[in-house]
Amino acid sequence: MAYNAEQLTNMSPNMRAWVRFKNNKRGYYSLWIFSILLFTSFFAEVISNDKPLVVYYDHQYYFPLFHNYPETTFGGDFVSETDYNDPYIRDKITQGDNWALYPLNRYNYSSINYFADQPNPAPPSDQNLLGTDDRGRDVLARLIYGFRLSVIFALVLTAIGVVLGILIGSLQGYFAGKVDLIVQRLIEIWASMPELYLLIIFASIFKPSIGLLIVLLSLFGWMGLSDYVRAEFLRGRNLDYVQAARSLGVSNMGIMFKHLLPNSMVPVLTFLPFRISGAILALTSLDYLGLGVPPSTPSLGELLSQGKENIDAWWLSMTTFTVLVGTLVLLIFIGEALREALDTRRG
Repeated sequence: MAYNAEQLTNMSPNMRAWVRFKNNKRGYYSLWIFSILLFTSFFAEVISNDKPLVVYYDHQYYFPLFHNYPETTFGGDFVSETDYNDPYIRDKITQGDNWALYPLNRYNYSSINYFADQPNPAPPSDQNLLGTDDRGRDVLARLIYGFRLSVIFALVLTAIGVVLGILIGSLQGYFAGKVDLIVQRLIEIWASMPELYLLIIFASIFKPSIGLLIVLLSLFGWMGLSDYVRAEFLRGRNLDYVQAARSLGVSNMGIMFKHLLPNSMVPVLTFLPFRISGAILALTSLDYLGLGVPPSTPSLGELLSQGKENIDAWWLSMTTFTVLVGTLVLLIFIGEALREALDTRRG
């Protein structure tokens, strides 16, 4: 929808920024595509799973996603958990009036295809649309779950970094003087710490986990953002509206978070997509080096590492590379559109 000059003049600044963002078609459509992919990945268990969504057997309904049933429930011979990809069990639950509703992809990120026609890693086939890895696990399932894990990890890490960056940067910029000088020297000392070496040391001491990675990366991920917030607070701390608020008796916390912070959010919002993409790359790199999540966890970096070890299995590296690059490109397009939208010099 096109707006004339009068309509744009009557809009609020936030509305004008949204209009500028929508006019950047590349960033606008990238936001839609990324949002749809992320929302869809939240239902990974429904889309890709080795268990049927619903089973109707002997006039009873079963829900394997929410409850584990022994094989004897469906006419099998063992009391162990049912393998629904076993051809024998699959025939049992589809004979006569029995039926089963399977997910679109019949494999979980950890399930192994024991009935593959070719040795692992097996190329794409009717059974595994994107092939299997060196352990026989479905690549498509691991990509779906790995994408969700990477984005959620990046969002959590970015949120923690934003909170810490805003808090420390605002304290530096508002109080300035000795507070700014001391904190800035401490930040310089902390930034000189070898982050990769610390990760290697902690990975050898503690069991690798998502929580440990978030804690370790959060210790360093806030410093870049705090510099921008500090600069904005230093620029705005002596403006007229801040001086007026001080003269009216408004507390320092009130001035910082009610007056200065809303006017200092432009660099924070602008760099959010780039920080998310950086967090995804950090997790992928650590997993590629074997310093990230446990091996059983679905990970884009672990798939890339398998692709390096199995050069002939092109489907491992190519599909993972496509997902990773596609995600980063979408985030970069969103970041560029957001930066242009928040640029008040544009019409």
